[in-house]
Parts: sequence; structure tokens; C-alpha cells
Amino acid sequence: MNIEIASTERTEPAIDLSTEMVRVPGGTFRMGSDRHYAEEAPAHNVRVNGFWIDRYAVTNEDFSRFVDSTGYVTLAERPANPADYPGAKPELLAPSSVMFKKTDGPVDLRDRYNWWTYVPGADWRHPRGPDSSLQGILQHPVVHVAFEDADAYASWAGKSLPTEAEWEFAARGGLEGAAFAWGEDMLPQGQQMANTWQGEFPWQNLALDGYEWTAPVGSFPPNGYGLYEMAGNVWEWTVDWFQDHDKIQKACCTINNPRGGTLETSYDPRCPDVRIPRKVMKGGSFLCAPNYCQRYRPAARMAQPIDTSTCHLGFRCVSHAPAQR
Repeated sequence: MNIEIASTERTEPAIDLSTEMVRVPGGTFRMGSDRHYAEEAPAHNVRVNGFWIDRYAVTNEDFSRFVDSTGYVTLAERPANPADYPGAKPELLAPSSVMFKKTDGPVDLRDRYNWWTYVPGADWRHPRGPDSSLQGILQHPVVHVAFEDADAYASWAGKSLPTEAEWEFAARGGLEGAAFAWGEDMLPQGQQMANTWQGEFPWQNLALDGYEWTAPVGSFPPNGYGLYEMAGNVWEWTVDWFQDHDKIQKACCTINNPRGGTLETSYDPRCPDVRIPRKVMKGGSFLCAPNYCQRYRPAARMAQPIDTSTCHLGFRCVSHAPAQR
């Protein structure tokens, strides 16, 4: 179903780059990792130009202003087109989004359907299910946004979504090759540096960081560039089509401003009959745990279908305006 947006013109003052965003200088860095998950390897040299990036992930309050201004309706709030999903059960075509369901005890971690489920009525206004609301969480990152929703917001705001290379360069905060956005130790001097899962996923969440779901933006220390929650809290969309790093041509040489793969490379080869394009998401979330999905690191990356929104995926934007003098 095509939803026509009432207007995508800004109705607010132009962005104040000095307060909303942080200037990240251009530079060369080692992208990816050879010591973690297979999709991160091989590490390779990349050069990016300077850019501005949001200091925080886009919040529920930010997204509310966008929707109030434009009348935009997110993908999770619309019924799916049956023609796009032949053979799908009717109940799966209703407006819905993917929710995490904590299990009663240990389960087979090879089967993600043990904890993921489509929930009718879950959307950005109802982030924890149809009976929830935004009351008290306006400063939390917006979730249940599909790629096209994030892209629409970015266009309205006069910005864009980051490339994977831009996002990773910014997340590293000037630390070359460090495992985390803050250094090599997950808990420097015992301090919780990000909103992640403590305990045995997906049934035992000790919430030692103070949060079981999302946290307000700015809850954890910034990285070296002054950016908040570049690890944990919510995954973040990038504009790049997913491809394995080992498919990169000339991985031995420095690549200038890479733009990931193509729509064709983004399809999941394990599901040849399900041709849903996938984008790269970065950063990990409050559901990443030591015993499952240790992806609260700059190099970490996952493929996310563009038609799927979830309770742990949001975004932030970039601008390629010149540096201010």
C-alpha cells in the first residue's frame, strides 16, 4: 500500500549543527574485525570524508514532531500488501511489528523464533505492545521503524542516513582498532558503558545497567567524538545494502567512501525463495548478551530486511554540510 505523505517540507528552523550534531573529521581507519563474527571479516582500510552526525539516536519526541508535521504513517501501522507476500497467513498481514518475548527458561539459541514474535498493534506509538504508550519515554529512541520510515524522517529533517563506513568511523570515536567504542575493556573499572543484556539471554536479565528495555538517550558516557549510545540501546539503520566483507573487491587496499553492496547482493542466500532486500544495521541493542550476540561493538553488523521493524531498532542521521568556521 502506498501512503502519501501530506508534506515532507520542514516546518521548523533549519538544523543547528552545533547543538544537534557532532562534526566527525574525515580520516582512514581499519573497518571490520578479524577476531569476532565472520560477517565482520576481513578487516580492511577505509577512508571517509568529514560529516556531521546526530549526537543522539532519534527519539520518540523527535519522531512525533515529524509525524505531526507530515501525517506520515509507518510501515508497521499499515496492513501488508498480500501480493508482496504470496501464501502468507492473513493474520500476518495485519499492521504489526516484531517484539521480543522473554522466555521462562533456557531455550535453543539456534532458533530465534523462541523469543521473536509478530505482535499486531505494536508500532512506534506502542513500543512495548498495543497496550503500551509513549508516556514517560519521549526521550527514548524511537523503535518499530522500518528502513523507509527512517529514510522518510531523514529527508524531512534535511539530513540522510549514514553509510556503514560513516557509522562505524563515528562509533569508534577516534580509537583505532579498539573492540568497543570506549576501549578494550567491556566494563572499565566495573562501569556499565552501554545498555546491553546482563545475564543469560533470553530468560535472565539482571538489568545491572539499570534498564531492561530501552534507555533515554544520553544515559551512558559518550565516546571520543561526543556521541551517545553508539553501542547498545538500539540497533541503528544505515543506508548500505548488506554484503559480506569478504566480497569486497581489493580488500587489501584503502577504499574511499564505500557504499556497501547492491540490492542483489543483499538477499539472504539461505532463503532463495524469499527475496527481501536487506540493509546493514549497526551498534547492537539492549538485547545483546555475552552468551548471545556480542555485537555491542563498532565493527559488529547485521543484515536487516527493509520491510521489518522491531522493538530494538532505531536510527540516527548524518549531514554532509561543510564544517562550520
